[in-house]
Amino acid sequence: MLKIAWSETFFHPLPEGHRFPMEKYQLIPEQLMYEGTVTQSHLFPPKEAEVEDIVETHCPEYWRRLENAELTPKEIRKIGFPYSHALIKREKKIIQGSVDCALYALEFGVSMNVAGGTHHAYTNRGEGFCLLNDFGVAASYLLSRNLAQKIMIVDLDVHQGNGTAEIFRDNPNVFTFSMHCGANYPLVKEKSDMDIELQLGITDIPYLNILKNTLPEILDAFEPDFVFYLSGVDILHTDKLGKLACTIEGAKQRDRYVLELCHKNKIPVAVAMGGGYSAHIKDIVEAHCNTFRLAQDIWF
Repeated sequence: MLKIAWSETFFHPLPEGHRFPMEKYQLIPEQLMYEGTVTQSHLFPPKEAEVEDIVETHCPEYWRRLENAELTPKEIRKIGFPYSHALIKREKKIIQGSVDCALYALEFGVSMNVAGGTHHAYTNRGEGFCLLNDFGVAASYLLSRNLAQKIMIVDLDVHQGNGTAEIFRDNPNVFTFSMHCGANYPLVKEKSDMDIELQLGITDIPYLNILKNTLPEILDAFEPDFVFYLSGVDILHTDKLGKLACTIEGAKQRDRYVLELCHKNKIPVAVAMGGGYSAHIKDIVEAHCNTFRLAQDIWF
């Protein structure tokens, strides 16, 4: 069964006018259930992540300051969200959602987090709407418990996974692959194990060709036994922050390719939705829902 992490906590209220589209976390499961792709039984509400799991990845001092509201105004501005204890609770549930998804993926082959993909969070700080790194914590969880030996993080969000790259830069058991718009946030990039910087305005066919000419070679060379996939839909031409020019169909073909490659190679994959900032929420929801539809079709 396709297991999907979702909680009402993901739909955390922000001040009116904030550009982060929180409503997508409510609309995605509603659309999937309305059309019959999933039922309520597919959804599970994650608990809050344990502190000991968080500090396997993040610096204990950073976690203490975050939890106790001791971040400086500058640090909060870098994150981009107004600080609140409700936001910390949300982040802990997102993390646990990705940990649980990893465990479900080991059982069923694939699992999905409606939220997640907080790849701008470093070991010791948050950036870009990300306080803590869910894939970072989940990957560390699998490795420390010998549930996986070689993990690949496939990050196809339009922005580089700079925090993820920093977290695992000295870890030979995690391969970080980020394919992103070069002339986009973050201004200063970190070094992933492999980075592909895409040109402004790239369209479906060249985007997909680059992916297809790269990803299989990495999989063959690294031979991961687990994949985390960040399927951001901010690659769309309608995205306000993306600067690329892919269509919803192109994003769907991208997801199909990644998921079918994992399925064919019998590699469990946990998926998080990542970014999406199109002007019309229907474009964001449709592009994200395609990822769930494909996982259901390919595995079940």
